[in-house]
Amino acid sequence: MVVPTRRTALWVVPVADLAGVARHVLDVVRAGLPGWSLVVLCPPGPLADRLAEQGAAVVADPGFGVDAGPTSSVRVLRSTIRALRPEVTHSHLAFADVVLAATPGDTLRVSTEHGIAGDRLLYQSGAVKARLKEAMHAARLRRFDRLLAVSHATADAMRAAWHVSAPITVIPNGVDPVGRPQAVPDADGVHVASISRLAPEKRIPQLLEAFALVRQREPLARLTLAGTGPLERELRATVDRLGLQDAVTMPGFVDATDLLGRADVLVQLSAWENCSYSLLDAVARGVGVVASPVGGNPELLPPRCLADPADHDAVAAAILAQAEPGPTRPSLPATVPTVAAMAARIAEVYESL
Repeated sequence: MVVPTRRTALWVVPVADLAGVARHVLDVVRAGLPGWSLVVLCPPGPLADRLAEQGAAVVADPGFGVDAGPTSSVRVLRSTIRALRPEVTHSHLAFADVVLAATPGDTLRVSTEHGIAGDRLLYQSGAVKARLKEAMHAARLRRFDRLLAVSHATADAMRAAWHVSAPITVIPNGVDPVGRPQAVPDADGVHVASISRLAPEKRIPQLLEAFALVRQREPLARLTLAGTGPLERELRATVDRLGLQDAVTMPGFVDATDLLGRADVLVQLSAWENCSYSLLDAVARGVGVVASPVGGNPELLPPRCLADPADHDAVAAAILAQAEPGPTRPSLPATVPTVAAMAARIAEVYESL
């Protein structure tokens, strides 16, 4: 293990896949933290491989992460802190937060919250489990020197659920404007896309109901449901029930950049979002967007892009309006930083400690 000579920030990521927080980690590694050497501790796997390809300093230890369990993860993190002596250790995702809180060592502790939901039961099986989780998070937060949130809605949810008294710094996920790619559409007609896990909280059945109304207005309209998840069979049955077999494709995992280059509208009717990279990428590429008015979505999108998922007529009307190129499509708000600016703001938080 090579010990960097500059001040060191150790990022702790407990998962190996490229979903969710991995995008945030890869972007910051690419941009760099001004004045800091960044090292990432994560399990072996696709994220560690991609980090190595980017030339990042990465500690890929099979004894660390969700699959390795908390006891082994605390032991590995403690050993890594002793070896690297980081001024700041920065955790991402709940498992890493808890492990860092339980790990002794002389380091400042920072956590970024990416995934809390305003509805305490959205990701929990019942009220008792939700209360236990909230108590655990409230306890571990007392071990942290600074908390970051990716939206103001995220910060509000943290205060409400975990009774946070310490200041929370809001740093939205960063994205660089790229403009609309010069892609050739697959066919005539409106191309609607969804890029998400096929799970209940994504409310894809409501999208299918609204798309059926779009199809009545635009007979050549088509919908790509990209992603995998537990609702795949149910969604295919809904497609059959609505008679949309020739209009809806479910290709599984796809390259999001490629799909956004061919789509007219991205629709995301989730029950909660904090600061969605899918929405940011669509807006950055000039794609039309329709989303639910929850979480951080109103901080990213104007009202014309927001629709109640239960109101299928309103969702369909918003899709058709967003399908037309022009001023009705959203642009990135001034509050959304570039990737480099996001990384610089994180570094500023470290400096303030």
